[in-house]
Amino acid sequence: MLRLSEIKLPLDHADDALRAAIVGKLGVPDAELVSFTVYKRSFDARRKVMALTYIVDAEVKNEAKLLARFARDAHVQATPDMAYHFVGAAPQDLAERPLVVGFGPCGILAALVLAQMGFRPIVLERGKKVRERTKDTWKLWRNNELNPESNVQFGEGGAGTFSDGKLYSQIKDPRHLGRKVLEEFVKAGAPEEILFVGRPHIGTFRLVSMVEKMRAEIERLGGEIRFESKVADVLLEDAGDGRQAISGVVLEGGETLASRHVILALGHSARDTFEVLHGRGVYMERKPFAVGFRIEHPQKLIDEVRWGPHAGHPLLGAADYKLVHQASNGRAVYSFCMCPGGQVVAATSEPGRVVTNGMSQYSRAERNANAGLVVNINPEDMPGDDPMAGVRLQRELESRAYELGGRSYNAPAQLVGDFLSGRASTKLGSVVPSYQPGVTPTDLSGALPAFAIEAMREAIPAFAKKIRGYDMADAVLTGVETRTSSPLRIKRDASLQSLNVKGLYPAGEGAGYAGGILSAGVDGIKVAEALACDMLGIAPAVAD
Repeated sequence: MLRLSEIKLPLDHADDALRAAIVGKLGVPDAELVSFTVYKRSFDARRKVMALTYIVDAEVKNEAKLLARFARDAHVQATPDMAYHFVGAAPQDLAERPLVVGFGPCGILAALVLAQMGFRPIVLERGKKVRERTKDTWKLWRNNELNPESNVQFGEGGAGTFSDGKLYSQIKDPRHLGRKVLEEFVKAGAPEEILFVGRPHIGTFRLVSMVEKMRAEIERLGGEIRFESKVADVLLEDAGDGRQAISGVVLEGGETLASRHVILALGHSARDTFEVLHGRGVYMERKPFAVGFRIEHPQKLIDEVRWGPHAGHPLLGAADYKLVHQASNGRAVYSFCMCPGGQVVAATSEPGRVVTNGMSQYSRAERNANAGLVVNINPEDMPGDDPMAGVRLQRELESRAYELGGRSYNAPAQLVGDFLSGRASTKLGSVVPSYQPGVTPTDLSGALPAFAIEAMREAIPAFAKKIRGYDMADAVLTGVETRTSSPLRIKRDASLQSLNVKGLYPAGEGAGYAGGILSAGVDGIKVAEALACDMLGIAPAVAD
């Protein structure tokens, strides 16, 4: 097979145009092209004439001859092996079952790969099954009732379940593990287009049924999923080499589960578990994260600016954007988790705190576009060296937002025009906020550190030079966005185990090694492989 890249065609090209372009690029008769598949399709909106860009895998006659002819052409190469290869298989007399703590994207993929290799993992998830969890989440959105153990952050599927379901990442992936993640999602019911579109997404409703099917597959292969099973403590013993070693976990309620191999796929909001691990001496350190607001515009405005005369084309769908501004005070301001045609949602997991996030369905058909508008927070912004300092700052900002919103889980909101002018908002304009349970117009200048407000006031007009109307007076800011990523990292070594606790495998977003569904899933596969290698006594398949 040959992989051809950078094949550009008009947006509305004829059905046979791609085949003709492949034949033309290779300079061969049509009969020599046996078949082809689209590996990736994206679009280029930077030019006046919208173009689709393809990467294709082509089966051709005389492949070796063509490879020799195009040896110096980076756009014609041999198709790489993207098939997933397991590192090993568990023995029939497996005496120990690994534990996976957390059942978000990272935990799901880790448990699935372990189950596929025969290790029969036990998964411990503090929240509920996804459909029960969905009901609890709607109670907050509709009735201002929070369940601290069943919400946007906690429960089957993790925080990614209530999101746009974005399935793209900028991680380096030389082994094509991301392909393995996407293929498992397709098996579970995701649309096949996620395998080839440039910026794939699924949406919340589809994610719910997919998660259930993946759970069923893990159980069919011998795995066990325990819901409402919160880890309250870890059992450690002397490893004999200057480190500790994990020997099991203690659940809330007192039950003990023994295992010398535990994957921590906690998610970025498992703050109480972080505290337990820190108290037990598990090495962790502060890392950068970001805080800010959600900003909402009419989706029509974003479509028209991004797509121009092609706005509304079914192949393009709702337009997204990605913006970055380096403010004069040294802070980076950037868009985060942009949700076209979506809504802003209540995402707190702790009483007396307000957190926002963005969510879209697969159709992306709602009237507003929303994105996080966030500012970087550095470890040096917080005094001392306590790894929990970032968590304390997040909690402080979330509690402040709860007060500004009226102490009812309503979120504080401000019109962009008022925010830029430094005056409180008393009413809303043409952009109707989508946040549920509701918003309270106010002054957001006290909701974040002063340097963040200063940087954001500089960034919004700068972004308007790239997206005309971004600074529209009636656009809405809703606060606060604090759960952009984990504020700490549970450090691991080349075997992907904790630096100082043998057998403990920190993984995914909560441990500081992922940022989104796809990268979390990839990291879940990596730690599952590393754990399997350790249990089988073979050389690790990967290094961190």
